[in-house]
Amino acid sequence: MIFVGISGCFSVLFGAWLAHGGQSLASNVQSSLSTALQYQLFHTITLLVCLVWAKIKPPSKPVIIACICFLLGILCFSCTIYIKLIFEVPLLGKLTPIGGMSFALAWLMLALEGKNNL
Repeated sequence: MIFVGISGCFSVLFGAWLAHGGQSLASNVQSSLSTALQYQLFHTITLLVCLVWAKIKPPSKPVIIACICFLLGILCFSCTIYIKLIFEVPLLGKLTPIGGMSFALAWLMLALEGKNNL
């Protein structure tokens, strides 16, 4: 839950900066940062829902794995894009696909949880 709070706060603050202070960045950089921000905010909210779900009902393995994968996805997808583009560290771009795969796996785990609860 701490991570969700920090990630949500960062999403709001970074979004405000990108909308106002980030206007001097190249348009392709702004676009990539905007995509990373959208993915971060969307998956932060989804992680919050999963954590609340895990508090209400005894958490199953798929829900726990989904939570971990959403967290890893945010770190490996969104955060690596931010660092790569703002601080010009291209090597971190190698982790971005791992973040995307983590997001995909998290969603599949939620689908499995749904199947298990039919």
